[in-house]
Amino acid sequence: MALDRLDLAILEVLQSNGRATAQDLSEAAHLSPSPSHRRQRLLEEAGVIQRYVALLDQDKVGLPVNVFVSVKLANHADETLRTFERAVGTYPEVMEMYEMTGAADYLLRVVAADVASYEAFLRGRLTRIPGVQSIETALALKRVVYRTNLPLRQGAARPNG
Repeated sequence: MALDRLDLAILEVLQSNGRATAQDLSEAAHLSPSPSHRRQRLLEEAGVIQRYVALLDQDKVGLPVNVFVSVKLANHADETLRTFERAVGTYPEVMEMYEMTGAADYLLRVVAADVASYEAFLRGRLTRIPGVQSIETALALKRVVYRTNLPLRQGAARPNG
């Protein structure tokens, strides 16, 4: 789906406020509410908008610790990769997982209540996945930048982007 400037305006509003009204969207896109709402529905149907969520404050819900975990697997056989990805995908502590190039095969962002909780996760779950060769952990001292809004104008400037 090619995104035009009206779609981008609607998406920018929704990224900042998932509860934006049809009126809010229409003002941003300079359209009447009905066409704005129709565009929103088309963006949802096309999968551009995947879902709506509430962003929570990690500290206030008792999960202030962010841990970045680099995982190296014993081999790159398809079954080893699938087994690891399936297992990690079931762990609610894992907020993000990326398959990587370089020294590590995967990079995970894990949240925890404290270091002891992370250690329990590490020993009780992560190290028990078949095929894990090594794990390197880096504890974040503080969050400096955290964004949930994608830089849409940069993506739209790319051909086929």
